[in-house]
Amino acid sequence: MNVLPKKRYTLEEYLELDRRSEERYEFFDGEVFAMAGGSIEHSAISMNIARALGNRLEDRDCRVFGSDARIKVPAARPYRYGDALVVCGEVVIEEIQGQQMIVNPLLIVEVLSPSTEAYDRDAKFLAYRSVESFQEYLLVAQDRPYVTRYLRQPDDQWLRADIIGLESAVALESLGVTLPLGEIYRLVNFPPSPPPGLESGEGNPENNR
Repeated sequence: MNVLPKKRYTLEEYLELDRRSEERYEFFDGEVFAMAGGSIEHSAISMNIARALGNRLEDRDCRVFGSDARIKVPAARPYRYGDALVVCGEVVIEEIQGQQMIVNPLLIVEVLSPSTEAYDRDAKFLAYRSVESFQEYLLVAQDRPYVTRYLRQPDDQWLRADIIGLESAVALESLGVTLPLGEIYRLVNFPPSPPPGLESGEGNPENNR
């Protein structure tokens, strides 16, 4: 995620920039960030997830949206972009200066990139929690078969599960469906693993608990 040249933007200036640009931008406290362009793997994983969710939900009153859908986020006005999201039941939409925002996502998916991973895991997740309907968060690595799922609990805490390996599957309790990682990562090429002893340990799920 790259910040534009230093300038304080008003909300109106941001909305005009986002409206006329082919890139996606997010707004935070007067600064505007260009969302990183997705790699081939990032795009493939996003499409795999959207397709898998769509197939499993085709007989239900649920809709799957891709990365162009804006999510209204009360704690991070006016909206944020995810890589995929699901709404079940009526899709509630609000507008701000002609820009449509989805109000009631149930599941939000982010495919992690090196430049956005820390943001997606921390600040963005914290902001997403202000969305009343939001129940489940899926963080999907693109450099290895590794998915982190957060599930909202009745006391408003979030239960974390780490799912690792192509033979594993992630259960999405908010939707009552299961996605095999082999399907999420279908035809995805992972970068070579570093030689033994050279791993920094960064990104190891045991270090993120």
